[in-house]
Amino acid sequence: MHIKKLKEQRAKLMAETKKLLEQAEAEERAMNEDEVKKFGDYEKQIKAIDATIEAEERARGFLEEEDRTDAGSDEGDKSKEEQEKAEERAFESFIRGVVEERADVTMAKGENGAIIPTTIANKIIEKTKEICPIFADSEHYTVAGTLSLPYYDESSGAITMTYATEGVDGSSTSGKFKSIELKEYLARAITDISKSLINNSKFDIVNYVIRKMAEAIALFLEHELLIGTSGKIEGLSGVTQIVEAASETAITADELIDLQESVPDRYQANAYWIMNKDTRKHIRKLKDGQGNYLLQKDATAKWGYTLFGKDVRISDAMPKMAAGARAIFYGDYKGLAVKISEDIDIEVLRETKARLHLLEVLGFVELDAKVQNAEMIAALDMKSAS
Repeated sequence: MHIKKLKEQRAKLMAETKKLLEQAEAEERAMNEDEVKKFGDYEKQIKAIDATIEAEERARGFLEEEDRTDAGSDEGDKSKEEQEKAEERAFESFIRGVVEERADVTMAKGENGAIIPTTIANKIIEKTKEICPIFADSEHYTVAGTLSLPYYDESSGAITMTYATEGVDGSSTSGKFKSIELKEYLARAITDISKSLINNSKFDIVNYVIRKMAEAIALFLEHELLIGTSGKIEGLSGVTQIVEAASETAITADELIDLQESVPDRYQANAYWIMNKDTRKHIRKLKDGQGNYLLQKDATAKWGYTLFGKDVRISDAMPKMAAGARAIFYGDYKGLAVKISEDIDIEVLRETKARLHLLEVLGFVELDAKVQNAEMIAALDMKSAS
């Protein structure tokens, strides 16, 4: 109902109310029972109309504000989408050698090429996370310089509560505050792109570069986060919860149970297994006492298999079962701290391999990684050589 019509009804009710009062006043008497009833009815209707008008005006205000917000959001989304498309066009033009001066896109120049737009760099990072789950699932810290992460260690002592006797002293117990240091190690990925592909106007060169660069970065990160390099990134080589297999070349069901049980229940929700494909093949042949296979093929599982109810991920970076090899990781990989000093810096170099009819794409990143919560991750090591 329109506010104008409500106001007209209110005016009529006010006129009827005034008429009742004037009639009683003219006759110098009090209102009779019927007049009092009518007055009460008019009063209720007027109050209802006033409340309706107020509610409708407030609702209109909300709707107008929402329309303005939606319009601003649509404009912002449209502006962001247009900027991303403009950056992709500029990047594609640069790769193909078509230099365009665009006011809405900045292609920052490096010593021997151009630093690609943020949109492309972000897509490479997201693709890297998709290819390298251990990187996506770890805890990220994006800061420059050395990062000191404090943690509370109760391995040699913890705060405990015991019964007490009045007047008898007791001894205090507590853990200790320690820290891990994450430094800056510069790493570089190089991808060569054929200019024959670049010269094919129908070829999706932008997504090709994103995929190839992400694959190169993910391959490096996968190894460093899982295995590490002495004197550089430590990664999961710093895991302290270790189950040692009784054999150099075989794993038993009991050892897998021991490994899973090494991680406290509070960290089990997001835990999963990481191993080499050959290790998975070996575990697929293990059976329980009823002849049921331990490793289950599961169409609903993230990577197609589950072991004791948890997803199994295969990584080529993981060693095969051999004497002294670290064959399996299990846990919640938020226990791994990864420090990235800056976003991945990607540069396109047009001239360095021009004689080879190739274009070079470089990715630089400064990072470090160490275990920050020892309880969240455990490893199974094969028996060392006799």
